[in-house]
Amino acid sequence: MEEVNGGLIKLICCVKKSDWGRIGRESTVARLYYRNTGINIDQNQPYAEFWMGTHESGPSYVGDTENLTLKEWIERNPSVLGETVLNKWGTDFPFLFKVLSVAKALSIQAHPDKDLATSLHKEQPSAYKDDNHKPEMALALTQFEALCGFVSLEELKVIVRTTPEIVEVVGNAKAEQVLNLNEDDGKEEIRLLLQSVFTDIMTVCKDVTAEVLAKLISRLNFEGQARHLTDKEQLILQLEKQYPADVGVLAAYLLNYVKLNPGEALYLGSNEPHAYLYGESVECMANSDNVIRAGLTPKQRDVKILCSMLTYKQGFPDILKGTVVDPYTKRYLPPFDEFEVDRCILPQNSTTVFPSIPGPSIFLVVEGEGTMTTSLNEVVAEGDVLFASANTSITIATLSGLHLYRAGVSSRLFELHK
Repeated sequence: MEEVNGGLIKLICCVKKSDWGRIGRESTVARLYYRNTGINIDQNQPYAEFWMGTHESGPSYVGDTENLTLKEWIERNPSVLGETVLNKWGTDFPFLFKVLSVAKALSIQAHPDKDLATSLHKEQPSAYKDDNHKPEMALALTQFEALCGFVSLEELKVIVRTTPEIVEVVGNAKAEQVLNLNEDDGKEEIRLLLQSVFTDIMTVCKDVTAEVLAKLISRLNFEGQARHLTDKEQLILQLEKQYPADVGVLAAYLLNYVKLNPGEALYLGSNEPHAYLYGESVECMANSDNVIRAGLTPKQRDVKILCSMLTYKQGFPDILKGTVVDPYTKRYLPPFDEFEVDRCILPQNSTTVFPSIPGPSIFLVVEGEGTMTTSLNEVVAEGDVLFASANTSITIATLSGLHLYRAGVSSRLFELHK
C-alpha cells in the first residue's frame, strides 16, 4: 500500500472507559471520540482515555481502509518512520499519544524501567502486556491536578509533626528518626528512611488503615471548623470520599500536590510515584501500558513491587511551560528520546508551518477547523487525528481558529544524529 495525501493519513482511534473518567458530554475524550469515529456517546458512561498510536491494547486504524491498523500500515511502509527512528526502534512506533478526562483520582502508581518491565512481562503477561518502559508527560488542557514524586525532607518533617495518624502507623521511633534527619546525613540514608516510612504506610493491614483514616477524617473535619485546612488536607478529605478506607489516602501525604494551569506540563521518569487527580490533559509516553498500582484503586495492586522499585527522589517536580517555536506554537521537550509535544493555537485567519522533520508525527485537532497542506489539501476539524510521515512539511491554515497538538519523536534525538 502506498502512503496517501502527501504523507498525511487520517486515523480512527480508540476510547477507554474507566470509572475515574468524566461522564458523557462532560468529557473531552467523549467529544473527540464521537467526532473521530461517528460513534454516539452514552451519556451515562465515563469516558476516560482517547488513545492514538499502535499499542495493541488500543490500536488506531488507517481511516480509508477496512480494519488495517496503523501498526500494520507502518510495517508495510517502514520508510514513513524515517531512517533515524527505524535504526533505533525498527518498525515499533516509539510513542503513545492520549487525551485524559479525569473526574476522580487515578491510582497511586509508577511505571517500570526496561529491566523490570521485561521481567514483569515474562512473569505476568496478562497484567503487564509489554516489555517496555513508560516515561510520560501530561500537558494540561484545563486546570489539572496530580500527586507526583515525594515531598522534600523539610515537608516530610512537617507532616510527621502535624499528622499523628502517620506516626501511629510508622511508630514513634521511626517518626523520631525522620525528625532528627538533616540534609547533611547523605542521600542514601534519607532515601532508605523514606522508603521505610512509605512501605510501612502502604503495607499496613486493612483494619488499622480503616481505624487510622477514621481518626484522621474526624480530626480534619473538627479542625476545619476552627482553621483553614491546607490544600493537602482538603485533598485528603476529597480522596477519602472517593476511596473510603484506602491506604492511598494516607500515602498521599508523602507526595507533592501539583496544580497545572492550561499549557503547563509535568513529566515522569520510570519508577516515580504519581496519581492524576482531576482535569483534562493530553498525555504522551513511550509506547507501553505497564502500570504498577498500590493505592486509590479497585484494580490489582502490587504493593511490594511498587515499594521496592521507586527511586525515592524528593522535591517538587519540574513544570514545563513550553518553548516558543513560532508565534502560535510551543514545544514541550522532556528528557526522553521517544517523544515531544507541540501545542499550536491558531487564531482566526492565520497560518503556520510545521517544517519537515526526520521522524513521524501524530496531529490531534482539539478545537476548530482548518486545512493541513502538504502536496494536497486536507480539511481538518475537531476530533481529527492525522499521522504525518517523516520528512513531510505541513502548512496549517484556519479562518475560524484552530487548536491542535503534535506528538513526535524528540527533536534532540535528530540533533544527535546530524
